[in-house]
Amino acid sequence: MKFIGPHVSISGGVENAPVNAAKLNASGFAMFTKNQRQWSAPPISAESAEKFKANCRQHGYTPDMILPHDSYLINLGQPDPVKRANAVKAFIDELERCRTLGLTMLNFHPGSHLKLVSESEGCELIARSVRTALNEVPDVCAVFENTAGQGSNLGYKFEQLAAMIEMVGIPERTGVCIDTCHAFAAGYDLSTAESFDKCFEEFDRLIGMKFLRGMHLNDSKGVLAGHLDRHAPLGQGTLGMAVFEKIAQDKRFENIPLILETPDESLWAAEISTLRNLN
Repeated sequence: MKFIGPHVSISGGVENAPVNAAKLNASGFAMFTKNQRQWSAPPISAESAEKFKANCRQHGYTPDMILPHDSYLINLGQPDPVKRANAVKAFIDELERCRTLGLTMLNFHPGSHLKLVSESEGCELIARSVRTALNEVPDVCAVFENTAGQGSNLGYKFEQLAAMIEMVGIPERTGVCIDTCHAFAAGYDLSTAESFDKCFEEFDRLIGMKFLRGMHLNDSKGVLAGHLDRHAPLGQGTLGMAVFEKIAQDKRFENIPLILETPDESLWAAEISTLRNLN
């Protein structure tokens, strides 16, 4: 089964996320567990956590269908040790919040070296940060998201993702989420069935398909290898619909969250239906 859905709002409380997803007939969804523009937030109350779990049960969502995302403020590759310690503390809190909700994955952007250290050193700092956080919080898998390679962002090459997972050294609790827009912007041509298969053959060789824990399905406003992280509605960008038809029909992408982060939420229900009908 394909777990297809958007990144839904938690306005009014995290317990509303599964309700908002169900309204769109989604079979999976993503969410923040707090306001992503703030460093800290009150802990999730026991009441909210129970309501979240009850709403998930009511609408048929299990943890493997849900891919929460951490705050964009967190930079686990921060070269400054004091600032990096604060980032790790915030990441630990994000993992704890997932665990409180009974969720088993946390999607995150690896981090940036800020042009203060080399890319390899930045990857090492990120891996060290992730390992520290996972050792503090059990049960939740840290899911690295590939990036477009804008600025000093790391994780835009499969080799970097593979290296960071290896350096974390906890393979059973690490994974990858591939964002189609980010991959295209980083130079991975997913636009045809042939080039798509070539990219995922490389992913399997360098990282392994067993590490693929989710995908973000976004068209792109930028060109191939342009390093522009600008999402477009499905079929309305430079990627086109062939990649999404391929994902919808390919059994390698069963039973993982396939998350829409497309910019026009008025199209989400139609995009979900389109992807489902392509299967």
